[in-house]
Amino acid sequence: MEIKTHHFNNTKIAEVISDGIIINSAQDGLDLLGNIYYQDFDKIIMYEKNMTPEFFDLKTKIAGDILQKFSNYRVRLAIVGDFSKYESKSIKDFIFESNKTKHIHFVENIAEALEKLSI
Repeated sequence: MEIKTHHFNNTKIAEVISDGIIINSAQDGLDLLGNIYYQDFDKIIMYEKNMTPEFFDLKTKIAGDILQKFSNYRVRLAIVGDFSKYESKSIKDFIFESNKTKHIHFVENIAEALEKLSI
């Protein structure tokens, strides 16, 4: 796992880069949050491919648990990926509602992630 630092519109943003899955459980999400926060970041970009597919199955509660931690600690998160492949109405609604907040964003590309997190 690599942490790339972006400075965008006078904002410091961490981009988490990895070839494999980083988040398999809510505890993994909390560990990552602590690690990044300890490095003085409060804005993080992650990739859908680095999250277990169970994250996008809301019955597992992994997504809700992880995103609640990010919100509680006021750490903003952008998840980059192609979310059109998820056909479940509940995950589509979850993504839609998350995107209405200022804390969690599901976006299509890194440029959009940087823009959302720098506002």
